[in-house]
Order: sequence, then structure tokens, then C-alpha cells
Amino acid sequence: MDAKRASHSPVSHHSPGLRAWLGLLVVLGPVLLVAMDGSVLFLAMPKVSEALSPTADQALWILDVYGFAVGSLLVAFGNIGDRYGRLKLLMTGAAVFGAASAGAAFAPGPEALIAFRALMGVAGATLLPSALAVLSELFTDPRQRSKAIGIFAATFAAGFAIGPVIGGQLLNGFWWGSVFLINLPVVALFLLLAPILLREVRANRAGRIDVLSVVLSAAGILLTVHAIKHAAAEGLTALPTATGIVGIVMLWWFVRRQLRLEQPLIDFRLFRDRVFTIAAITGLLPLAAWSAVAYLGGIYLQSVLGLTVLDAALVALPGAAVLTITCIVTPGLVARIGTRAALIAAHFFIAAGLLLLLATGVSGGIGWYVASTAVAGIGYGISFSVVADTAVAAVPAERAGSAAAIAETSNEIGNALGIALLGSLAALIFRLQGPDVAGTLNETLQAPGLTATVIGDAKSAFVTGLHAAAVIAAVLHAALGAFSLRHLPRAFTSTDGDSADDSDDLDSGRAIPDGKKERAAATSF
Repeated sequence: MDAKRASHSPVSHHSPGLRAWLGLLVVLGPVLLVAMDGSVLFLAMPKVSEALSPTADQALWILDVYGFAVGSLLVAFGNIGDRYGRLKLLMTGAAVFGAASAGAAFAPGPEALIAFRALMGVAGATLLPSALAVLSELFTDPRQRSKAIGIFAATFAAGFAIGPVIGGQLLNGFWWGSVFLINLPVVALFLLLAPILLREVRANRAGRIDVLSVVLSAAGILLTVHAIKHAAAEGLTALPTATGIVGIVMLWWFVRRQLRLEQPLIDFRLFRDRVFTIAAITGLLPLAAWSAVAYLGGIYLQSVLGLTVLDAALVALPGAAVLTITCIVTPGLVARIGTRAALIAAHFFIAAGLLLLLATGVSGGIGWYVASTAVAGIGYGISFSVVADTAVAAVPAERAGSAAAIAETSNEIGNALGIALLGSLAALIFRLQGPDVAGTLNETLQAPGLTATVIGDAKSAFVTGLHAAAVIAAVLHAALGAFSLRHLPRAFTSTDGDSADDSDDLDSGRAIPDGKKERAAATSF
């Protein structure tokens, strides 16, 4: 979040000591957990479905309520940390995250699991902005701080990528709740070491928190998504339709309110800049595609192809490795080819990788699945690495914190929306084309007395839904890539490139000056 405001230590240029690097390691623990828990259930859902028997819409809520909670509250908790202290909020959030993880591990039914996942998301929203602000206190030298935040960003991206692999490995030897219990040792170690290695950080000026805006955004998103999921799983009925209308009205009210507030929760006026708009959409769309395909792919590998959860995790490993490595090498790549070329390439890599999924089928397709995740992983890694800096570079200096907050929020909301919308599309296709035994593939396969024909029809319907989700995501990425090719200014370069003078027209997308480079690094991950 706005780490520049949060740190009021004078800038010094000495090398950080052992305390700073140990503090970074301690902070990275919760950051890794928050990212991993956005994806750790992707391979675990077949096991969860066997144990808890959730309905189609409950299964989607188990997966994405966490992301919606994190994304809806990131900005609000950033402001709360400014006012009451980042370390205090970080400690409280970590404790709640650990308690909610324990509750989720032993949840007796899908409703309880959804509730605990939502609580984990609320706690996760306290951890990300506070952790970043605390880093600014540890690393006062701009170059060292930029390096530390780069490690922070790589850890966050890697957490998303390795979450399914970690979950699959755990489920090979333990029950489904183990994917949540692994959070507890990390949380306990953090609570023990944080008071020793980290110091409190507060902003010099804390903005007012508009509670109504927080309520409108969170409730509007959840009500609208609930209506979409219900319609996909069970068809249009009166109550969910009314719920969706109420949700849309609340979101409309939220946007109108932000445009009138002096200190809005989300500054929608920033979207007047086309570079910022492309960056924000790039923050959302790749996470949406990645999360939906990872979730549906986990079911495909286990329930359609019959792989064990360990084998499914191994199949997912190459894509996760490519994504993580790409995140690490992207800054050097951007320095050579520029941000514009990197953003455009990211979308076309993702589109190409997603289309490779069309070669998968009921009887085989593991090789095509691996190729798909590897090719798309290049695009995902690039997009995850450049979005926040691109967003900050596109706006005036005094609005850098708001730009970074929107970039962060778009990542989390994208992660949840991908499962909600593309997952709902796959559920709708399964309901329309499947054998009409149950609402999901896993529920259908658990029904007694199924014939080979019914099983084949169910698997075929699921694969059709997977293909449809992949095609729509690919088309959206190809369209955004083409739009970026046409509308991103050719002069737009990386924030690491040579800067122009301070009077550059921001809408032209030219390289930002050194002062803005430091601010971009201090406010993004």
C-alpha cells in the first residue's frame, strides 16, 4: 500500500544489517501464506468434495470467498494500519489468520468451511499492506528497499504458483485439512519473532476510513457473484435474481460515492489514463484466467484422467516453475525490451497457452496440459511482475499510493472472479450437457450404480466446460493484447529505464523520473 507515507524514518544510504534481513524473512512467512491460500485448494477440492459434499455453488464459495475478502478490504486495512500502527495490525491479523486456519482444517461442513475461509481472507487483507509498510522501516536505503520489495513480490507470486503443488503433496499423505494446518507453524514463528525484529510504523497523516464504501464494495461484490453462481448451478429463480440486482445497485452506488469523496476508497478518476487502465485490467485478467484454469485443471487431472493427487501435483509443477522463474527474470527482461513490449507479450503468451488446453480430452491430454501451463506461465509471470510499477508510473506523484492500492486489489479480485465467473460458466455447461445426476462432476462420480456411458457423459461435459472457460479467457487476453498494441504509447518504457524530465506528460506513458521510480518500488508488489 502507501508505504512511502507509512515510513517516517529518514532516508539513509548505509547497508541494512542482519536485523533488516532477518526481519524480511519473518515478514515473508505471512506473505507466502496469504498468496498460497488463494490457490492451495485447487488440487484439494476433489478431496474436500468427498469429505464435505458441497453443492456446486458452495464449492465455488469455498474457493473464492477468500479472494473476495482479501480484495475487498485491502485498501481499508491499509488506512487502518496508517492510523493504529502497521505492526499492531500485522500481529493481530496473523493471529486471526492462524485461528481461522485451524477452524477451516476441522470444519464439519461446507458452510463452516466457507465462514472460516472468509475470516482467513479478512485477516489476509491486514497482512499484505502492513507487511510492505514495515519493510520500508527496515530498509531505509532506496536501492536496498527496492531489492527487498523485489524479493517480497517474487515471494507473493511464487505463493500463488506453488499453492496447488504444496496442497497436492500434503494430500498424498494426510487428510484435506492439512492444507490449512501448515499455516500454524509459520504464524507461530512470526508471532514469536516479529516483536523482536520489527518496529511499529504509523503514517504521519491517516486518512478517514469511509465505512459505507467498505460495506458497499464488499456486499455488492458478494451479492452479485452469489446470484451468478446460483444461476449457473440451478438456473434463474426469483430470490437470487433480486439479490443480484441489489448487488449491482450497491456497486453502482459505491462507484458514484467514490467519485464524490475527497478521500475515496478507490480513486476511479485514475482510470481516465489509458496506460493505468490497461495496467489495472492486466492486474485482474491474468489472475482470473490462472485461478479458474488451475481449479478446473485440478479436477480434470484427478476426476477425469484419474491421476492421484500426488501425480496431479507433479503435473502442475512445470507450470509453477515457469511462472516463478519468469517473475524473477522479468525485471531484467523489461530493462531490455521495455514495459510496453512486455505487457503485450504477456497477454499473447497467456492466450496461446490457454488455447493449448483445447487438445485435452477425456481419454488423455497430460502433455498438452503441461505445455499449456508452461506457455501461459510465461505470460502470467510477466504480468504479475510489471502491473504495479506500470500503474504507479502512469499517474501523478501524489496519487501513487492510490494507484498501487488499485493494482493490488485488482490482483486479489481477479483471483476470486476467475473462479466465480469462469467456474460458474463451467458449472452451467456441466448442468446443461451432463447426465443430470448431480450438480458437479465429483458429486456425479460418487453416485451409486453409474453406467460407463453416464460416467463418460459426465466427464465429457466437464471437459467441454473447461474448454469453454479456456477459450473465453484466451479471447479476452488476445483482445487486451491487441488493444495494448494499438493504444499503449510506443514511448512507454520500464520504470527501470532512463527517465525523461519531470515535466513529461503522464498520459504519454513515457519513462518516469528517479523520484517516481523509488515511489513505485515502495508502493508495489
